[in-house]
Amino acid sequence: MADTDVKNAILWAFKAGVLEDVGMKDGVFSFTDKHTLPVQHFSANDGRRIVPGGSTVRDAAYVAPGVIVMPPAYINIGAYVDEQTLVDSHALVGSCAQVGKRVHLSAGVQIGGVLEPVGAVPVVIEDDVMVGGNSGIYEGTIVRRRAVIGTGVILNASTPVYDIVHGRILRKSVEGPLEIPEGAVVVAGSRPARGDFAREQGLQMYTPLIIKYRDEKTDAATALEENLR
Repeated sequence: MADTDVKNAILWAFKAGVLEDVGMKDGVFSFTDKHTLPVQHFSANDGRRIVPGGSTVRDAAYVAPGVIVMPPAYINIGAYVDEQTLVDSHALVGSCAQVGKRVHLSAGVQIGGVLEPVGAVPVVIEDDVMVGGNSGIYEGTIVRRRAVIGTGVILNASTPVYDIVHGRILRKSVEGPLEIPEGAVVVAGSRPARGDFAREQGLQMYTPLIIKYRDEKTDAATALEENLR
């Protein structure tokens, strides 16, 4: 899943690069960045909709035909975004993250990268996944196809996920990262914090919950609007 040579090459590019002026040079848009990390330029013939308003796609990121990027959004170096995916406003696709086909990354979604902190594996979002607004998926988490991540859900290597349907707890293990099963519907929940003080104060800890698996009702609620494409 991870190519450390690619990651090390990206880190070298940050170190070896020197600052240069990029973007418009008339003062309207003024940016400086490392010369080894250029941004991509698209045309209508490429088949991608990069909507005006401040989005950037790093060079060495792959954005497939049919992808829509709403402003402002950022797709970092080494990322892979497959066909018909929607990257909504204020969304980040981190370095080397892998995003499948027909994925909806809603407004404010953060998909973690592998560079800072240096992770062993990238975040993977498989085909037909819906990620709700202001969610964050980090530290090599894998979200299997057709899963639905509810608004405000945070997934990372240190947070267990409670599967209410099957009565199990999903965690990162020595053998692999945290995996969200195919078709799972995950929402933000809570559980009691441990300790006498926590019980006295009625304190709760955040935890993601799998409350169901996709059905026809879920499919209707998360269907992508083809007219937008």
